[in-house]
Amino acid sequence: MEPLISSIPSVKDGPTTPSDRPAVLITGASGGIGRAISHAFGKIGWYVGVQYYRNKAAAEATLERVLKSGGIGDSYQADIREAESVRRMIDRFSSCTSGPSVLICNAGIGQSDLLVRHSDDIWENAIVTNLTGTFHCLRAMAPFMLTRGGGSIIVIGSHTGFHGAAGQSAYATSKAGLIGLVRSAALEWGPHNIRVNLVLPGWQKTDLTEGIFPEGSGWPDHALRRPPAIEEVAGTVVHLAQLNDVSGQVWNCDSRHL
Repeated sequence: MEPLISSIPSVKDGPTTPSDRPAVLITGASGGIGRAISHAFGKIGWYVGVQYYRNKAAAEATLERVLKSGGIGDSYQADIREAESVRRMIDRFSSCTSGPSVLICNAGIGQSDLLVRHSDDIWENAIVTNLTGTFHCLRAMAPFMLTRGGGSIIVIGSHTGFHGAAGQSAYATSKAGLIGLVRSAALEWGPHNIRVNLVLPGWQKTDLTEGIFPEGSGWPDHALRRPPAIEEVAGTVVHLAQLNDVSGQVWNCDSRHL
């Protein structure tokens, strides 16, 4: 999918500085889906904030791809489980930018244990990272967007949040919670031109799916008998981020039914 070219300026429109380019902050951008999204925004000349938690080298590799593709950006270290860490990250991002802004909440962790074997730590870590961490990011970003007349927030969800999955109860519960969070935020912030949407990226071969990624003909529940290409997912996110009149929606990138 080609990204939508809207009225938001591109680097091709003339000289720009980091502060006046359109800007996107992407959590969990050190690899996998986050890296692909970062690269896609870089290709249209945006300022890209690459958030990471521990893997600075991987974040720098993502940033290098952004720069090589024509974008600009910086890396941002933060622990999304901690509200104060998120607040500091958002403050730094807002001080570096003044143009239209987008937040992509992509950071998350998986788990693979049967419900009866869950420890409290497994449950709590999945919920606090995937759900509470997203809440921290939305809450911290909203005042910044309100002062600039709006913006776009895209949360990366999961098909599992709608249907559950054996051995993934904590993960599925955290992703199901994102549906209510996104739709509530969309209603609260819509009058202020802040759009909030959920994207389901489908199966992607990343560190998160290592050991559980279906191979070969393992796609009987997909109408197309294949998962979506990561480039199409990234293109969908870039496209959605620039749509001015869409909010509170779920965009499914694969061929399964919700």
